[in-house]
Amino acid sequence: MTRAVVTGLGVVAPSGVGAEEHWACVRANEVRVTPLSAFDSSSYGVTLAGQVPGFTPDEHVEPRLQVQTDRWTWMSLAATAMALGDARYDPAEHDPYATSVALAASSGGNEFGQREMTGLYGRGPQAVTAYQSIAWFYAASTGQASIKHGTKGPASVLVTEGAGGLDSLGHARRVVRRGTPTVLAGGTEASLSPYALACQSVGRQLTSARTAAQGYKPFDATANGYAPGEGGAVLVVEDAEQALERGAPQVYGEIAGYAATHDAASPSDPLGDPVQYARAIRRAMDDAGVGPDDVDFVLADGAGVPELDAAESEALRTAFAGRRAPVPVAAPQGLVGRLSVGGSALAVATAMLAIRDGVVPAVGNLDRAAEHAHGLDLVTEPRETAVRTVLVAARGLGGFNSAMVLRRFEGTPA
Repeated sequence: MTRAVVTGLGVVAPSGVGAEEHWACVRANEVRVTPLSAFDSSSYGVTLAGQVPGFTPDEHVEPRLQVQTDRWTWMSLAATAMALGDARYDPAEHDPYATSVALAASSGGNEFGQREMTGLYGRGPQAVTAYQSIAWFYAASTGQASIKHGTKGPASVLVTEGAGGLDSLGHARRVVRRGTPTVLAGGTEASLSPYALACQSVGRQLTSARTAAQGYKPFDATANGYAPGEGGAVLVVEDAEQALERGAPQVYGEIAGYAATHDAASPSDPLGDPVQYARAIRRAMDDAGVGPDDVDFVLADGAGVPELDAAESEALRTAFAGRRAPVPVAAPQGLVGRLSVGGSALAVATAMLAIRDGVVPAVGNLDRAAEHAHGLDLVTEPRETAVRTVLVAARGLGGFNSAMVLRRFEGTPA
């Protein structure tokens, strides 16, 4: 069976622009959730958000393309360029059909769409640009990345909300196994506009806290909802044989196992199903050929919503039943906010860096563990230890559950 490995990381997140800047923030366990600065969001019931500092579109996207696209696509293009640079992979040096783009998306071009709709209702159809038809569309980032880099391999967009980053990488492994040796996968999100916050506030899961210390707190006894965020990650996924033959500068790790399930419940039910979630985790471990004792730590979904955290705790205890010692659980997204598809993509990038450097990240912004987390080893401070196998888990609004096993790659560079 063809092995799929990760050779490049591109990160645009509240923790930093660039994989190393992000990783330094995670290792320092530094909270980057801050008061939302773009507009007064108090009427939406939330004032905290994970915002990307220092992201200047002009440094990553030419002005002509900025006019045609939304902020989430700018971030995807920036992360894609970083990932390709990190992997030292230029699609132009390969057959166009040898490179694919399979990004995830959730809410699409919120800011662009809101601006165009405001023009439509305020000034009429003549105020709407032709770019509205493509900039808001959930496949915009996939299409723009493919056009910019001249790729003609099978292009895809995965739409499973917060689980989307894992699903896009799972799909990337499938594409590699079917014969396309390189895939750009992952995703970003930019859902901090008024329209986007209005949509999220309907679910009543946003934190109403006014300070970051009291806000987004996964698995904490005082958890009170999540802080929305923007950004994410794009990764270069390659056929392992090609990566070694071309002399890739590094192989961060292998996508060893993947599985997804669905709760088959009403989207209006926000509590989630720990049974189906646990099933996704166990199936991912089975796919990778590992058991509960082989996993060094879990990078959890960490919703920061008490009911969802309790369901995740139950799912993890079920999936890791029989393990000799409690499984270590990390959730560094407590540092940056909940980024929807970008969050699960960023989690994979974080896991790859953890494998590289032998560091287990902490549960971000955790002060006192909730009672429902008994039997789990919640990591309160980053730990330096050998890391070989990581399980990343994620859930998406509407009942989506995904899990992925990432493993240190045992191979010899060409």
